[in-house]
Amino acid sequence: MVKKIATYFMVTLMTLIFLLDILTVALYNHYEKRYSVTPEPVVKTVGADRIHFLNTGNSDAILLESDGHFALIDAGDSSDNYRRKHGAVGYEQIVLDYVKKTAVNAEGKVVLDFILPTHYHYDHIGGFRWIINDPDITIKKAYLKPFNPEILNRMEARKWGLDIVYRETVDALEKRNIPIVSDLPDEPFSFGSFTLQFFNTVTDMSKPHAGENVSSVGVKVTKGSRTAFLAADISAEGGLENRIAPLVGKVDLLKIGHHGYTTASNPNFIRTLHPEIAIVTNQLGKIYPNVKWNLVMIAHASIYATVNHNGIIATFTDNGQIVLTDHIHDGSAKITVRD
Repeated sequence: MVKKIATYFMVTLMTLIFLLDILTVALYNHYEKRYSVTPEPVVKTVGADRIHFLNTGNSDAILLESDGHFALIDAGDSSDNYRRKHGAVGYEQIVLDYVKKTAVNAEGKVVLDFILPTHYHYDHIGGFRWIINDPDITIKKAYLKPFNPEILNRMEARKWGLDIVYRETVDALEKRNIPIVSDLPDEPFSFGSFTLQFFNTVTDMSKPHAGENVSSVGVKVTKGSRTAFLAADISAEGGLENRIAPLVGKVDLLKIGHHGYTTASNPNFIRTLHPEIAIVTNQLGKIYPNVKWNLVMIAHASIYATVNHNGIIATFTDNGQIVLTDHIHDGSAKITVRD
């Protein structure tokens, strides 16, 4: 009798999950179609205000561009990832080539006002050494939050080599005499026509060994009435999402935290930020069902993936629109987000 009840319960639960997943996919397809996608090449406009989300698999590399100023937030995974010593997929050359092609100022020089590794997982900091070591790239300063081994969980501390990549990055910066700013600002500051604000500039150590993701620095980008939040690997671990959500507030665009994995984008976080657009640095198929559910059912967000679109540019126009352009390496289509 107990076995029959357990079987009935499991079958009912799995059926319910299956039906909810179908509903989520249907709503996702519906919301994505709210915005027309028309073939149109990317036109380089000097002084544009853009966020470039590069296609670096399930790693982060985001280039900020505003009024001729450029900054790089994370730099993708590297082929020498200590966590995956054999067969690691590196995107360092893709990021390097894109920066050298795109981050060109009015004098024809490749200049980054700053770089920011949001935290010290390889899939965020890994590619920075190639950027730093390139003699054709000028970096004015590097925001590097202090590395704290006490926040690492057991697996990170034993096998991931985060201290190694951090030290190698610092060494590369010091070799080129690039100023390192360890005391990250938490007040808004100007960056071209954008206003930027860093969040989680000081890691809450009340829960040691919660994992390096708890150290993630989030970045809010504002132009006029339009806002975006780049959530790095911010997730519910250590209660980070719940602490940050009321400080960030409502946004128009969310770079989904932690590549759309299950611990990110909890209901309270999505309800508070309530983004119209969500961009994931991953494939759509790798976003966990609960993350899709929260974004679609709570925020009615339109979700786009860097892998599926081969990278995405979000352009903040002077008339208050956000225009999303996909296939940023060949410039083949755009998605216009209405006011």
